[in-house]
Amino acid sequence: TEFEGALIALFHMLVTKTDKLGALRDAFYRSSAPNLTNLLATVLVFLVVIYFQGFRVDLPVKYQRVRGQQGNYPIKLFYTSNIPIILQTALVSNLYFFSQLLYRRFKSNVLVNILGQWQESDFGGESIPVGGFAYYISPPRTTWDIVSDPLHTSVYLVFVLVSCAMFSKTWIEVSGSSPRDVAKQLRDQEIIFKGHRETSLVKTLDMYIPTAAAFGGMCIGCLTIVADFLGAIGSGTGILLAVTIIYQYFEILHKQRDEGSMTI
Repeated sequence: TEFEGALIALFHMLVTKTDKLGALRDAFYRSSAPNLTNLLATVLVFLVVIYFQGFRVDLPVKYQRVRGQQGNYPIKLFYTSNIPIILQTALVSNLYFFSQLLYRRFKSNVLVNILGQWQESDFGGESIPVGGFAYYISPPRTTWDIVSDPLHTSVYLVFVLVSCAMFSKTWIEVSGSSPRDVAKQLRDQEIIFKGHRETSLVKTLDMYIPTAAAFGGMCIGCLTIVADFLGAIGSGTGILLAVTIIYQYFEILHKQRDEGSMTI
């Protein structure tokens, strides 16, 4: 018998097997179920994402309504949070769906084959891309795939990083968080940056927000790729979404607690 859980399987193997070194090796590298390497990779990605969440630039501001009152306007590295990877995942999922649908009906069509070629996997009956554009934008499944097909790996890396950066920059324009929108909000609250004129709000924000959006989107994509390559449990996208959502709730709780203490 073999347990699916990595930790339970470790203790079970250490108790039941006489070869303790072999039991440890199986617990760390077994391929039939999640292993300790996958678990450690998941924990590592969690910690790295939490660490990057704290990266930000604080722009000193002063309030025109209250003379002498000052503060900071933070611009985070993950300015658009997890939106880029959500949009990138949605794009890939829709492309996979239409590619599979077309390939089942028109296997001999050249354009359909360029879009994607599919094959049923041996386990679970899941369709996996084996050719065409769909194959090159799919993550390599094993370490051997990364080494044996460097073109696939390179195209996948470039596609994820560029698409996440583009989605991030597009999102700030449509979500009301572009430099012009933020400058309008600050102007309405009569807030200006220290050492800058009120008319230079947009110009100052233009130096930081687009860069934070694009670079933050690329970092999100890079963390997703690293999680997939390390074999983290679940997927890189899922882990990233979980961490960013938990961190956002933590920030809300911390803010409410501060406001509550100030009220008291």
